[in-house]
Amino acid sequence: QVHLVESGGGLVQAGGSLRLSCAASGRTFSRFVVGWFRQAPGKEREFVAAISRNLFSTYYADSVKGRFSISRDNAKNTVYLQMNSLIPEDTAVYYCATGARILDITTTSEKLYDYWGQGTQVTVSS
Repeated sequence: QVHLVESGGGLVQAGGSLRLSCAASGRTFSRFVVGWFRQAPGKEREFVAAISRNLFSTYYADSVKGRFSISRDNAKNTVYLQMNSLIPEDTAVYYCATGARILDITTTSEKLYDYWGQGTQVTVSS
């Protein structure tokens, strides 16, 4: 079992930055791929980024590539999402997720992620 808690969300002006954190409990966390997803009002949840278990390979949705950066510190059981050059379209609830069934960081289907945090709100004003 893995328990995830996101933090770091808030209100920021367009062009600004935020860093989200995803703190995990559970000894197996470092063995799993970790992903970030987001859900805007009235829209389906979508994949944002993922990071591999221990090789620190990363994968991004086209909409955030070049602006967002995912990283992890396995010693702290924490994954980060650095978000730069934010735009109003980035406004959403951001979730981190993980699970043993994710074998490839290019897996964007949320159905394969077994463990989810409660989400943190990010609002970007124009």
